[in-house]
Amino acid sequence: MGETNVTDGRLLRANRTRDNVVDALLQLIDEGNLRPTAREIAARAGVSLRSLYVHFDDVEALFFAAAVRNEERGAKHIPESRNEGTFETRLLAFVQRRALIYEGGRNVRRAAILQEPFSIAIRTILEEARKRGRQEIEWVFASELVDLTDDQRRGRLAALDLASHAAGWDLLREQHDLDVDDAVSVMRDLVRAAARPMART
Repeated sequence: MGETNVTDGRLLRANRTRDNVVDALLQLIDEGNLRPTAREIAARAGVSLRSLYVHFDDVEALFFAAAVRNEERGAKHIPESRNEGTFETRLLAFVQRRALIYEGGRNVRRAAILQEPFSIAIRTILEEARKRGRQEIEWVFASELVDLTDDQRRGRLAALDLASHAAGWDLLREQHDLDVDDAVSVMRDLVRAAARPMART
């Protein structure tokens, strides 16, 4: 019984330390440090550099854990997408949902993109996220896509993906200095224009 308690206590401490390290990385990224060093992460977490590497084989493994945590963190605050109602109703809900995702995960997304060329794990996470984004477009606008030919459908999906892409959102927010409401309005217009040949109001 005593050995079990000791083992459980060690496991709890190890998990707590691991969580603290992941949280420290996310805090640094949220503050704008997109490529923090292992030493900076350890210092923020209040652990030694050696302890950090006890829990994570390398920085890539740590970034992977942080990307997963960030996705879980964001999922709690993002409403489900919808594919019922008029085109305009679905359009607004879709763009507002994208805005929440893009705003909440902006720095983490940037950090992941910086790591993408050097990390198979991060690349896999990003590719999966992009795939889910395209699937969401197909689901939300299913009634508008249903009667299109294969070539038309491919083209419309590409146009909708481009019009609602995170890179476009960042361009609106940073290069054009739009606030969130104005960026939502512009993105809604872009998605509407991309969908207009198929939209049924």
